[in-house]
Amino acid sequence: MTLTNEQAERYSRHITLGEIGETGQERLLSGRVLIIGAGGLGSPAIMYLAAAGVGTIGIADADAVDLSNLQRQIIHSGADIGRAKVLSAKETVAALNPDVKVNAYQMYITEDNIAGLIKDYDFVLDCTDNFDSKFLINDACVKARKPFSHAGIFHFQGQLMTYVPDRGACYRCVFKNPPPREYIPSKREMGVVGATAGVIGSLQAMEAIKYLTDTGELLTGYLLTYDALKCGFRKVKLPEKSPDCPACGHI
Repeated sequence: MTLTNEQAERYSRHITLGEIGETGQERLLSGRVLIIGAGGLGSPAIMYLAAAGVGTIGIADADAVDLSNLQRQIIHSGADIGRAKVLSAKETVAALNPDVKVNAYQMYITEDNIAGLIKDYDFVLDCTDNFDSKFLINDACVKARKPFSHAGIFHFQGQLMTYVPDRGACYRCVFKNPPPREYIPSKREMGVVGATAGVIGSLQAMEAIKYLTDTGELLTGYLLTYDALKCGFRKVKLPEKSPDCPACGHI
């Protein structure tokens, strides 16, 4: 594809980068990224991917916007309260960058629908807020050989890792199984500072951009942790994938 004059101007700060250039921008415009969860992590991820010119963005979320979301879910506004998050997010993206096509999926992800949801995308972002969904996304992406970025946030802390087939451990290799339900805090107890979600969601967007443009080093084989109170990052080397992992051990 050839960039239009308007696109050359819009993405000029990418094009001047040797690591991206015009070829990388064309890859972004041809790229397809699915974001599962349009909340605290998904909001900044969607906005930065849209601004970067990722040509097709899928957004999957079953929830509607409520007042308590606005402290961190920056893709939505007060006028969106009561609206489906996927429609609010789609409208924000349309205003931000008309180059981007948004596929809105107002649904919960399940074992029955996730394979069909991820199959047409190049990269998946796990921006969910519950363990069941995270393990479901991992297992489906591993089976379909789809790269994805996992992230989680809690209070002032966040974590991030990226899975690419044949390049390191998957989420289930590291965390095995969801914790017992009695040990999982309720959503009311799971406080978080909005800016923490912004940091981690933006890093997820960066992982997708690096993957699509084939530049830099991805967080494959590593877990990146962030402590906002101490203003510190730690990059932890993960063990090799487990041969006993029910998700990727046999692949």
